[in-house]
Amino acid sequence: MSATPIQTIEEVAPVQQRTVFMFDPLLMVAALGLVACSLVTLKGATRHAVAGHPLYYVDRQAIYAGLGFVIALILMRIDYSRLREYRYPMYGLLIALNIVVFGMPQVRGARRWIPLPFFQVQPSEFGKILLICSLSAFLVHRSRRLYEWRTTARVMLLALIPALIVIPQPDLGTGLVYVAVAFTILFVAGTSWKQLTALVAMFAASVAIVVAGAPALGVHVLKPYQVQRLTGFLNPSHDPQNQTYNITESLIAIGSGEKTGRGVAHATQTNLNFLPENQTDFIFSVVGETYGFAGAALVLSLYALLIWRALRILTMSKNLYGTLIVGGILAMIMFQVFVNVGMTIGIMPITGVPLPLMSYGGSSVLVTFISIGLLQSIHVQARLTAAGKGRALVS
Repeated sequence: MSATPIQTIEEVAPVQQRTVFMFDPLLMVAALGLVACSLVTLKGATRHAVAGHPLYYVDRQAIYAGLGFVIALILMRIDYSRLREYRYPMYGLLIALNIVVFGMPQVRGARRWIPLPFFQVQPSEFGKILLICSLSAFLVHRSRRLYEWRTTARVMLLALIPALIVIPQPDLGTGLVYVAVAFTILFVAGTSWKQLTALVAMFAASVAIVVAGAPALGVHVLKPYQVQRLTGFLNPSHDPQNQTYNITESLIAIGSGEKTGRGVAHATQTNLNFLPENQTDFIFSVVGETYGFAGAALVLSLYALLIWRALRILTMSKNLYGTLIVGGILAMIMFQVFVNVGMTIGIMPITGVPLPLMSYGGSSVLVTFISIGLLQSIHVQARLTAAGKGRALVS
């Protein structure tokens, strides 16, 4: 008998591609382009807002954006799938942070922020991304029972609990974002049209009861100014004491901008403070007045680019968890853009929803960049998975 000597086979580990070269450049271009538009707009709109500090808002917005960009780069190199294991801690943190604010001092009659030495944290903003990640993980955990009514009811309940905590802060806009995110995640997960239609019908009935039915019985769920904002856009008032006065001033600002805008020096609605909250809620009105149709079209085009790249990532995702996260992020961004731009042109009620990466605000900017980082992580992991399958087929 002849024995064949055992030979050792050297296994060559596959070369791991560098994730830094696998991100979506157009997605990042859209995000940074919106930040640039925000800084330019804020520079013109707020140069007289703080005496002696013409760049007060610009400098802080740039710092928030820089910090958010770094966070996005870090998240891009992390496998997002690990977040699925922390669905309960993330949801618990969402609830806890939004309850804590009720013990914080009031700012402009609201309790929405946790004051820190150099930064005011708005938990309801960070709650958006926490809700997206936790709800997506919950649905993946129940992936074999996606078509059950019980699953749909639990997901909506998990979204309604934080929404009902946020609305009394008061922050009606963010509460509506929570509901929109949950509905979209259910849609992306493949929930039946029968269940989705039932949810829409129940939502419409709830709005009718809160706005009209309950007040008729002497029960006021929303504050009077909130009801005025929700219904007043149908018949705006010129009375400065009326909440819909803002819509009138916004329409004047956007209309006066015409094709190329009036320029920073001649933007009277902005410079003379006829336009309220021109650095946050009504920043799109400032764009329309100062830079006209051309400026507004540029901003909307950047949002279209961002949404397009996110939709592409949704189709690339390596697993259901990534797909649901992208769906939730898309819902968050698209809902905020539609409502914010819609209220400035008079087709949506005023709900205090910020315009992502355009409105001034540290929490909003950071949360949007965290979302961008997660989208990039999903894109990178999809490309790594595809590259690994390709090597396996070749070998």
